[in-house]
Amino acid sequence: MSDVVSHKCPNCDGPLLFDPESQSFHCEYCLSVFKDTDIKENTEPSQVEELAKETFNLYACPSCGAEVVTEETTAATYCYYCHNPVVLKDRVSGEFLPNAILPFKVSEKEAKEKFLQWANKKKFIPRDFFSKKQIEKMTGVYFPYWNVDAELFGDVKAKGTKIDVWRIDETEYTRTRRYDIRRKGNVTFKSLLKTALSKNVKQNMIESVQPFNVDDCQAFDSRFLSGFQAEKRDLEFNEIKDAVNQELDQYTEKLLVNDISGYGMIDSSRCQTQLLNQSNQYYLLPLWIVTYKGHDSEEPYYFAMNGVSGKTSGILPVNKTKLIGTSAMIGAVVSGIVLLGGYLLF
Repeated sequence: MSDVVSHKCPNCDGPLLFDPESQSFHCEYCLSVFKDTDIKENTEPSQVEELAKETFNLYACPSCGAEVVTEETTAATYCYYCHNPVVLKDRVSGEFLPNAILPFKVSEKEAKEKFLQWANKKKFIPRDFFSKKQIEKMTGVYFPYWNVDAELFGDVKAKGTKIDVWRIDETEYTRTRRYDIRRKGNVTFKSLLKTALSKNVKQNMIESVQPFNVDDCQAFDSRFLSGFQAEKRDLEFNEIKDAVNQELDQYTEKLLVNDISGYGMIDSSRCQTQLLNQSNQYYLLPLWIVTYKGHDSEEPYYFAMNGVSGKTSGILPVNKTKLIGTSAMIGAVVSGIVLLGGYLLF
């Protein structure tokens, strides 16, 4: 059986949870509160080195001994029996040790309030979507991303058109001039974030909650996972490298073309690019997630919130009965107005 890690309170040995609001760690048993520096002082150096060197394959809750069953990519979760947070060491160690982590700043309470504010602005949503049971499904998850920095050289060649029109007496004159245009230079990209989890590739909402301020990232410490769930990457950078390079080429061309001004029309642009430098790092970034299974759909609906900025994205279910009823009512009112207007006119 594989091993897991549960970070313990130095005072009572209870499980520690990370609180985004206070940016501290707290114990729900003795109510002690610790700063990051306090925890590090109580962590033996051998424990830190162990994460980078060792790989384990066991999933046993260190609090109650129960087996923890997870999906292949889960890196942090809760024990379903005693509800203590556990970190699966083999998912965040060795080759899967993240370079950095961005801790949550939006608390669970704040996330739920923002979710309700967002959903209340939408019409035709099923009533049970706002139920307490539904809101309790909100989960804080650290998702894996590749953070890419790159520098490219770009050379754009295009055609520009200037058109002048003037009149003399009753005659209109038009002069069309065509120009060869060239723009070239180095373009630097910082922190292009791409999902490192295959099941999120089709979920545009995961991308829609960007940007994340990766300058606030900290060196990875599994203590920040306490109280949250986490996913391990299953997409290596080599698997997405071609798509990333294509995206960088497109951005480079767009930036150089946008630098062209003073022409009525620009067309026939051709761009050659050369990748000068590229580096990538593996990050864990925070999101609040809600999933909702509709009665009339096999596919679940998703809602995501940036765990730092609170930016939201998602697709909400639609109460079709309510929508059809409202549409029919509006149609009846419009028809009545048209008929009344016709009666008054004729």
